[in-house]
Amino acid sequence: MPFDARTLPPQTTGTATRDARAVARWLLLVAALVWIMVAIGGATRLTGSGLSIMEWAPIAGILPPLSDAEWQRLYDLYRTIPQYQLVNQGFGMEGFKQIFWLEWIHRFWGRLIGLAYVAGLAWFWASGRIPAGLKPRLLLLLALGGLQGAIGWFMVASGFEADRTAVSPYRLVLHLGMAFLLYAMLVWTALSLLRPAPAEPPPVAIRRWTHAAAGLAILAMLAGGFVAGIKAGFSYNTFPLMDGRLVPEGYWDLSPAWTNFTANIPAVQFNHRLLATLALLSAGWAAWLAWRSLPRGRLRGAVMGLAAAVALQYALGVATLLAVVPVWLGTLHQAVAVLVLTGALFAMHALRRPARPPAAARAAPV
Repeated sequence: MPFDARTLPPQTTGTATRDARAVARWLLLVAALVWIMVAIGGATRLTGSGLSIMEWAPIAGILPPLSDAEWQRLYDLYRTIPQYQLVNQGFGMEGFKQIFWLEWIHRFWGRLIGLAYVAGLAWFWASGRIPAGLKPRLLLLLALGGLQGAIGWFMVASGFEADRTAVSPYRLVLHLGMAFLLYAMLVWTALSLLRPAPAEPPPVAIRRWTHAAAGLAILAMLAGGFVAGIKAGFSYNTFPLMDGRLVPEGYWDLSPAWTNFTANIPAVQFNHRLLATLALLSAGWAAWLAWRSLPRGRLRGAVMGLAAAVALQYALGVATLLAVVPVWLGTLHQAVAVLVLTGALFAMHALRRPARPPAAARAAPV
């Protein structure tokens, strides 16, 4: 059974409470590192740096090149792939170093996340401070983190194929989606340790609209991965219309039909816009309901915080599009996507249903 703090017995001792809080703070620290990693990944993608390191060396790659000979060896490797031959040919060692360092930082940060997680897990486990029922969840997170590293290389390797100058958009979305999943599991687990289940059921309408906004926002993020993967953001740089049309011409041109959702520039960008707009409307309606019917407090603040995060991300998306995707603005847009995910997690966690008492307690005579 997956970990759910609502099913655990109340932590009545001060030591148990302190342990739970300490584990939660560690998980939130790792989540913050993942958030930064997503932002670095956005910058790496936008600058075309991700293919500059053509070796997967989890141990040896910790250190950057330490000699001119090693720099030359890596540069010579890079010059064998299509991205160099078709995009960066002749940009020299200095140009190579610029894209190399960003990718090296990206991979170094991934190793830092792994170290922070493994070290924390080992310490809490050895000291017996992990709350009951939580160990399977923590081991699952460890396995998924390792899988994410493998997925990252699986994505990068796709960019070395003939006639490719960037990674596969499908593998990019898989890598991005796994990052969001890991972040969500870290934050949700931490929140479950810090905040008990509510005593009263949440308002049904607010809960439904908040969940709808969260789901639509996540779909918009994944659709944004395809926008990035096929560079759809460099086309149709007007808003709200696309070349003077609500639905762009050529929306359904590709065959088979499903490829329009992942490989057709007008369709991919339109779908991203549509999902983002629906998420904004849903989050706005949930916030309006919360403002009207809930007292000031954590629950109302969480719902309205989600709406504010979605509105900020929507504005950044429009600005990024109109400015034709400058690196700094595109990176900020990707980083704020994690803020939206954070707002969704906080709101949905605050809107949980009350914990059901254990079966034995429900069956006990009064």
